[in-house]
Amino acid sequence: MSAADHVKNTAEKMAGKAKEATGKVTDNEKLENEGKLDQAKADLKEAGEHLKDDAKKAGEHLKDATDR
Repeated sequence: MSAADHVKNTAEKMAGKAKEATGKVTDNEKLENEGKLDQAKADLKEAGEHLKDDAKKAGEHLKDATDR
């Protein structure tokens, strides 16, 4: 995963936390839930990036093994 992707996902997660906190303070359940959803999306993106990296590494290992 690129550093830029990681920073973007982290920023999205932090924005979600801020939105959730604002929703709690203002007793706005919709805003609070939107913040939780934003955090979940960022977590899923991060997990997807990790999965993509792992698949790439597995492919490289497989290629190395077949080249021998």
